[in-house]
Amino acid sequence: MAPKKQAGSSTPAASSTSAKTTGPSPSTGAVSLSPNSNVQEIVVHIWKQYIAKTPQRTLLLDAFMGFLVLVGVVQFLYCVLAGNYPFNAFLSGFSAAVGQFVLTASLRMQTSDSTSGAKTTSKGKTGKSSVVDDEKSPSVSPER
Repeated sequence: MAPKKQAGSSTPAASSTSAKTTGPSPSTGAVSLSPNSNVQEIVVHIWKQYIAKTPQRTLLLDAFMGFLVLVGVVQFLYCVLAGNYPFNAFLSGFSAAVGQFVLTASLRMQTSDSTSGAKTTSKGKTGKSSVVDDEKSPSVSPER
């Protein structure tokens, strides 16, 4: 069982400000969380970082992937609650949603900027791994 907090140990305003941030991070300029942060503060911090640092194209792909998950869940719930008489229709609709999700996830991985400037290893015909510089290898065009 977790120990109970003392009621008169600190004021609520002082404890909430000390638990939220420890100060600006020198590399990103963003605030970092303390080890004693609660779950809500962590989720809000992750969401703000995601919105601030993710490109708009990636946000759009993520929104579309969320929509596909919602479509798949609605189809599955309809099949469970209303019955699956035209089972082929359910199967084709659900498979289409899952397939489109997989293809969109693949597109998101290809257009993601998280690997730019990184070095990757690849194995040639000899089976030996070699370090390949991303600047020399062809990159994915924005039109893709």
